Amino acid sequence: MHTHPQNSPLRRVVVGMSGGVDSAVAAALLLEAGFEVHGVTLQLWQAPFIAEPPPQVQAIADALQLPLTVLDLRERFFREVVVPWMEEYARGRTPNPCVSCNPSLKFAALLETADRLGAPWIATGHYARVTVEADGSVALRQARALQRDQSYMLYRLSQAQLTRLQLPLGEVADKAEVRAHAARLGLPNAGQSDSQDLCFLKGGDYRMLLQQLLPERLTPGPIVDRSGREIGRHAGLPLYTVGQRSGLGLALGTPYYVLELRPQDHALVVGPAEALLRTACRLENLTFVRGAPPAPGFDAEARIRYRAARTPAHLEIEPDQRARVTFETPQRGLAPGQSVVFYSGDEVLGGGLISSER
Repeated sequence: MHTHPQNSPLRRVVVGMSGGVDSAVAAALLLEAGFEVHGVTLQLWQAPFIAEPPPQVQAIADALQLPLTVLDLRERFFREVVVPWMEEYARGRTPNPCVSCNPSLKFAALLETADRLGAPWIATGHYARVTVEADGSVALRQARALQRDQSYMLYRLSQAQLTRLQLPLGEVADKAEVRAHAARLGLPNAGQSDSQDLCFLKGGDYRMLLQQLLPERLTPGPIVDRSGREIGRHAGLPLYTVGQRSGLGLALGTPYYVLELRPQDHALVVGPAEALLRTACRLENLTFVRGAPPAPGFDAEARIRYRAARTPAHLEIEPDQRARVTFETPQRGLAPGQSVVFYSGDEVLGGGLISSER
């Protein structure tokens, strides 16, 4: 948990509550630490707005005796998260909407609510840590429970957001400890399974949503091999991603994988598994947690997707928030639009989006 000196005698904190066990236990830990906790739940997707909290969130708030506020962010979420997500797919890229949603919408909304309530702090149930450094900046670090670490998803948070952020689960040993804490408190969701879905795709397939929202962009086109020879037809570029094997409809005797999506000629380029390996890529929209890179060129460990193992890499900074990354060992399936995040020890240095440029 944050080691800042408290800025308010009220020790008031606004906690984002999803109905899951992680955010519930985060709120409980803050209560036990003496904070005045206000729960906030965000309504982000579809359905008519209901001012009452979802039953599962209200049950947790009742168990913890917390005040709870519901924020209607549906229009903002669609405009700031879903539309850019669709546009990225239409450009032949593979976006991770959580990476952009966290700083621009979720944490921003929590801070807006905290300001309205006079709370110096916000908190979530993410598995990561924040520490205040000697120069006064705030560092983002991996969680103690490495198998649960979510620091990759938070690398775009600003210093203004991190300075006011409490992450109570950053120090827990594992998920079992969180569930045990929930059971001890009698929380109704102590045994709830983890969600693996995007928040706007609960139990669904992103391809089905794209078919609803982008029907005009889902036009068939050629599947070509690396020589440019047409070997099949695809159903629309947004339905595919680099590294994909299934769903290509190719019966050629040997497995083929998606290597590249080319919106300029509407072609889906495929090839053998070894063609997915690359030793370098370019990044765009580069950002650093503490504001600046450690040097114009530096070594770090890179994570090329959420849950991927870290790998040694060298980063060379270029103008306009761009960089070139060279990996010590070839990496498979570098998909444009995905984030590469850089670490030094347990500290998150920053990251950027894989560019379509080679």
